[in-house]
Amino acid sequence: MFGALRSPRNIVFGSGQRASLPGYVAALGHKVLLVTDQRMAGEETFRLLESDLREAGLSVSTFAGVEAELPAECLVAGVAAASDFGAEVIVGIGGGSCIDAAKVIALIAAHGGAISDYYGEFKVPGPILPLVALPTTAGTGSEVTPVAVVADPDRAVKVGIASPHLIPVTAICDPDLTLTCPPVLTAMSGADALVHAIEAFTTAPRSELTNITLEHVFVGKNALTDSFAMAAIGNIGRSLAAAVGNGGDAQARADVMLGAMQAGLAFGTAGTSVCHAVQYPVGALTHTAHGLGVALMLPYALAFNREHALADIATIGRILEFATKDDDNAAAADRCIAGITALLNTIAVPRTLAEIGVKSEDLPWIAEQALAANRLIKNNPRPVDRAGMDLLIAAAFAGDLAMLTTNSKHAEAS
Repeated sequence: MFGALRSPRNIVFGSGQRASLPGYVAALGHKVLLVTDQRMAGEETFRLLESDLREAGLSVSTFAGVEAELPAECLVAGVAAASDFGAEVIVGIGGGSCIDAAKVIALIAAHGGAISDYYGEFKVPGPILPLVALPTTAGTGSEVTPVAVVADPDRAVKVGIASPHLIPVTAICDPDLTLTCPPVLTAMSGADALVHAIEAFTTAPRSELTNITLEHVFVGKNALTDSFAMAAIGNIGRSLAAAVGNGGDAQARADVMLGAMQAGLAFGTAGTSVCHAVQYPVGALTHTAHGLGVALMLPYALAFNREHALADIATIGRILEFATKDDDNAAAADRCIAGITALLNTIAVPRTLAEIGVKSEDLPWIAEQALAANRLIKNNPRPVDRAGMDLLIAAAFAGDLAMLTTNSKHAEAS
């Protein structure tokens, strides 16, 4: 048995828990930079949080320049804002992009240099400025993870910075903040979280475990991440459709936000795999939401990996109640894939790459770029070569799961 988990010092979850923000921030410093986007900065909720911090005697400045996809320009501006203000604490408030931006700003403010200096794993030399994360969507789990994903001006796809030093000191998850999240964003964020949990649960376990947590940020499937992944799958699967259908359903909102945070704890140590590898080039081509892209790929990835993660996929099917305890693993896995396909259809996730603007001539480039994301590909339970990647992407382009299940079963039999 092996277990590993990386997490914030403090995780606070529950309705109204945003009121604890001043106390956690005050323990870290006096001069506080709030990092958010223009939409969130205009919300009454944000202004109340800002006021609460000032009433606690803290000096507060706001950087509201976060942009979708995190282009370098907005991050550089955020670093300048932190420097000019003399920030001692960074607070990220908003969706995943806002929290990722807060991580990068806290990193560069502490260590200097260019953002590109820190691409990859373990490139951050030491602690960053203390960071508190307050998510307002239930999706990325960035409030508890060691990774920030940014747009690199010199590359066609987004790039990750991965280091335990990026994990916030405190994550405050208040599901009340998601009550006004629109249905489309609720759907795509929640689907993203479901993919995080499922990929973490089905990642390949590692065989060489000595010093693995010192040599790799993402260490594969293990006992601790499995417990969070299974809990996340149950919470999100039970309530995502309800949260999308009725944004005022407080219980559904709480379930999905709790699941998103649990999924972050799972994949932040175990890692993600082929859905994310494919989404990076697909997102670069189509400019579609990250959650949409990974969710679209999920049924195809499960079919592709079926024979290499059969028991895990069967377990997912039972957690989601698509299968029963009386089903054998093969039947449970098939019902899992069909049930997840139906769930994603219910919340309006497109079924094919063609539907989101991918052209047939794009497929070879997508395959090449996806295979280049080795930190993700190495986590996949089924080894992925160029032929396998071409097959996976062709199936997702055509909307043909049978291409994968037939190939997978034939490959296993032979």
